[in-house]
Amino acid sequence: MNSKLSCSRSAFLRVIDRLGFGPVLAVLAVALLSLPAPARAGDAPQWMHALVNVPLPEHDEKTNAVLLLAEDTFTVQGNGKMKRIERRVYKILRPDGRAYGTIYANFDAGTKINSIHGWCIPAQGKDYEVKDKEAIETALFGVPDGILMSDVKTKVLTIPAADPGNIVGYEMEQEVHPYVMQDVWRFQHIGVPVREAHYSLQLPAGWEHKEVWLNHSETAPASSGSGQWQWALTNVPAVKPESNMPPLSGVAGRMVVSLFPSGGSGTKGFESWSEMARWEDGLDRGRRDASPQIKQKVAALTVSTPTTLAKMQVLARFVQTDIRYVAIELGIGGLQPHPAAEIFNHHYGDCKDKATLLGSMLHEIGVESFHVSINTTRGGAAPDRPPTEEWFNHEILAIRLPDDVKDPSLFAILDHPKLGRILIFDPTDEWTPFGRLRGELQANYGLLVTGDGGELIKPPQLPAALNGVMRTAKLTLTPSGTLSGDFVEQRNGDYATEQRASLKSVLKDADRIKFLESLISHSLPTFQITKASLLNLNQTDQPFGYQYSLVAQNYAKTAGNLLLVRPRVVGVNSSDLLETKEPRRYPVEFDGPWKNTDTVEIAMPTGYEVDDLPPPVNADYSFASYHSKTEVSGNMLKYTRTFEVKELSVPVSKVEDLKKLYRIIAGDERNTAVLKPASH
Repeated sequence: MNSKLSCSRSAFLRVIDRLGFGPVLAVLAVALLSLPAPARAGDAPQWMHALVNVPLPEHDEKTNAVLLLAEDTFTVQGNGKMKRIERRVYKILRPDGRAYGTIYANFDAGTKINSIHGWCIPAQGKDYEVKDKEAIETALFGVPDGILMSDVKTKVLTIPAADPGNIVGYEMEQEVHPYVMQDVWRFQHIGVPVREAHYSLQLPAGWEHKEVWLNHSETAPASSGSGQWQWALTNVPAVKPESNMPPLSGVAGRMVVSLFPSGGSGTKGFESWSEMARWEDGLDRGRRDASPQIKQKVAALTVSTPTTLAKMQVLARFVQTDIRYVAIELGIGGLQPHPAAEIFNHHYGDCKDKATLLGSMLHEIGVESFHVSINTTRGGAAPDRPPTEEWFNHEILAIRLPDDVKDPSLFAILDHPKLGRILIFDPTDEWTPFGRLRGELQANYGLLVTGDGGELIKPPQLPAALNGVMRTAKLTLTPSGTLSGDFVEQRNGDYATEQRASLKSVLKDADRIKFLESLISHSLPTFQITKASLLNLNQTDQPFGYQYSLVAQNYAKTAGNLLLVRPRVVGVNSSDLLETKEPRRYPVEFDGPWKNTDTVEIAMPTGYEVDDLPPPVNADYSFASYHSKTEVSGNMLKYTRTFEVKELSVPVSKVEDLKKLYRIIAGDERNTAVLKPASH
């Protein structure tokens, strides 16, 4: 989408893990092809040569590279300084694996790269080495859309001859100064199996630690008895991407390590979600204070609005549309919002800034609100998982509704045992009206931040009828098989958001119907749109729509004196995402609930009557249902259907049922009615 619906919330240093190493490394490698590192002779270290002839971890023929060794050493010195040494050794198997010959290190004011050194052990010939002085320091690669300024930079080192059959590796030493005393050992990755993974932790006397394992059985460490612990894993399989799978954070093996300095004071790791919320509340404290300019603007915007709800709506719309999404993340600015006065004066900010400004403005009309940290992909944070900033990439608001604010337009309401009715609202999302919530944030755990701490909450799942496509058509069929007539498509919820966002900068009418042309082309091989118009493009509190007319030659097929007519004309609800050779490994995740309906009326050609109709379809599962019916009334062929997704996650145990459902839908979408010459 063109709109900015999420933000990083924290420094970009960890975004590589969210995306997976492979895709990001591939981008970097392509970008750096014109900047080859000078090759020079130099023996690779013994810890690399020891891996030359070892058996490879289990992999398939599509694997681009395997990770022979992943070794992380995290040391906390007596003065509190922290150091990480990272070693990686890859064997390149396929041409696309060359991307793993690019070493990159993101750093900011709190992270110093002390050294970085890479080597290549070719299958034949002498070793190559590249040293720290040959690295290129540049602006951050892959900056998310909307970030105007960040103090994160990238140091890049390209290892020569990262070709299939060769081994590449590196060693990097970093000084780190985390805002929270936590470290995450990421030992499982997308597309790359790991032969050996090691993690070492060295702490000063009196320090303590607590580790929590995610998506992997707990493994006990070996301890030297002198403040050092070591964990080791072997043959860690790669995470193989699947369509509609949970996020990497929800499926990949991780160990979250929280650190607790001696004395129990100062910065430390989080022991509970409430403790994390108190820390976030400290970052937010004082940032909502309203300036005279904010007070004046609130008064001007609400002077003619008679009710509290109307005041809330106009303030929300102001922040959604008048405050541009621009992120400036310097130092802790990736986690801490700017003061409301600055955001208002500059008229821009990121998600946490927009939430802060709206909270400030709501306070001026006597409405209390609270920040909610959340992720734009469901499947990360959960009550049984350790609290860490890694789970979240977005900030929204929980608005405490006054007792007199009761309106049927408010759906995203959660009943809180202490706060009462709270409305979950995203001020960054300019397309979703006040009172609703886009699908990816529904039923998705977020951290509610209150003055006395906070807790994980689960925003409500909205009714499926609020999201989807309602399509109606009145058509006429000729004896030669030509179908023509009028369609009206009403798009609600995320379906409307997607269209409005994609059309925001489209000015030409011809370009505005390209989506329609693409949509129809999946259902009709030949057609002509004779007219088309948009409905409610800018009225976000109304359903977006398309109204169009078309002509499709040879739509009905002839078989002797019969006409074969497909009642389902436009729109595809079936899917082939589960039609794969390999068994499904992960649940199927939907962005949100939805309900699509079609009502199609086709006037049969004069002199024809129905000989045969497709059977009705009724398929009901806990996660979704599909119903269709074709009937005839006079000379009118009428087709109706409803497809509703009710659950947002389909577990692996039920994916065969989902595959069956999609096949049932596909069959119904192909079914035809048979028309014959009327008997007299």
